[in-house]
Amino acid sequence: MSLKITNECINCGACELECPNNAIYEGGKKWKLSDGTSIKNDFIIYNNKKIYKNKKYSPINKNYYYIVKEKCTECIGFFNIPQCSLVCPINCCIKDKKNKENNIDLIKKKKILHNKY
Repeated sequence: MSLKITNECINCGACELECPNNAIYEGGKKWKLSDGTSIKNDFIIYNNKKIYKNKKYSPINKNYYYIVKEKCTECIGFFNIPQCSLVCPINCCIKDKKNKENNIDLIKKKKILHNKY
């Protein structure tokens, strides 16, 4: 399952710098699938929805940092534990129980995002 940032976030930005998938964005900023990835295809299918590589998507949260679930792999394939959780000074980077993914799915997502297929 991907991670999420709770509303207790103090907007320090420590998590954003640590994410190997560039899945963390400052509140109010638009996001793109291609940011920080090496994806070649024009889109990916995620939960039966097309996510376009270069389309700018609306912010998920306007006030706090947020994690794009389509890009979050819990750092699998990079680190043993999610780096955002490790560096967050108030422990507000937590598992998103509404977005369940197993390790196989997360590894597959990492390979898609970083052209390892």
